[in-house]
Amino acid sequence: MKAAVYYETGGPEVFRYEDVPDPVCDASGVLIDVGAISIEGGDTLHRAGGAMAARPHIVGYQCAGVVRAVGEDVRDRKVGQRVVAVMMHGSHAERVSVPAHMTWVLPEGLALEAGACVPIAVGTADDCLFEFGRLRAGETVLVHAGASGVGIAAIQLAKRAGAIVLATASSDAKLERLKTYGLDHGINYRTSDFVGAVQGLTNGHGADLVVDSVGGRTLEGSIAAAAYRGRISYVGSAGRDGFVPSPDALRPGNKSLTGIFLGAELVLNHRRVHAMIQRHLEDAARGTLQVVIDRTFPLAEAATAHTFIESRRAFGRVLLIP
Repeated sequence: MKAAVYYETGGPEVFRYEDVPDPVCDASGVLIDVGAISIEGGDTLHRAGGAMAARPHIVGYQCAGVVRAVGEDVRDRKVGQRVVAVMMHGSHAERVSVPAHMTWVLPEGLALEAGACVPIAVGTADDCLFEFGRLRAGETVLVHAGASGVGIAAIQLAKRAGAIVLATASSDAKLERLKTYGLDHGINYRTSDFVGAVQGLTNGHGADLVVDSVGGRTLEGSIAAAAYRGRISYVGSAGRDGFVPSPDALRPGNKSLTGIFLGAELVLNHRRVHAMIQRHLEDAARGTLQVVIDRTFPLAEAATAHTFIESRRAFGRVLLIP
């Protein structure tokens, strides 16, 4: 099969499009012919400097496709089903082998491309807002990187829960588009001090909950922008800023900072998370949750796709198509 691989970490230029051995279907797993690959933020971070399982290494957390083979111990999946799968690595390929319990059957009417985008982004947004963020109706939530996959999902879910939704993005055009998905107030972080903007928009109260996927100096600002007893759901370091804020800033306002990693919940609280993601897939099929795809690239052009994501021009998901 073909795959986008690399032999050392670095910029998008490290990708090579090569023939690699087909994966083997384990007894408790399924083999999937990949139809669409959603490039996750973690994929770009791992390519830039993450651990490599092998040389060559195939990066990638998530993809959707059609079940080609089923392991002898699997009873709830069958050949021909359309599924989306989450894995530690390996999505940037024509075929993947994954544990059956890390797949979700796509509802009737949900396109393969849309289904490929749901589990990680929407599941992460849900955990940031509700499981750990404890968001309640009437509260104000600030969503950083509002035009990202997690950001667009968080805006929709927060609005649906009755929150007042603020978000940051890199352009006024992106912020205008986000109003379609439930954004109440947008903040252009390139032209505005988002901490001051949040304080102004909330009459000095601050955000009851902040969803921060950027980290670094932005996380420091998130703490400052949070209300008294506010919560910060810290879910990533997409900004690649090595600065580490002092936890002392949390104490005067009795604020709380929670680190969030959906992968751990998928392993340790699998039943809860699996059911939650299945509900979001069904919402996407009904049209009550919008999956936004900016553009698609052939798998052979993985380097170009990663470059586009890192340019911060994307609005929504970027896909690879084998």
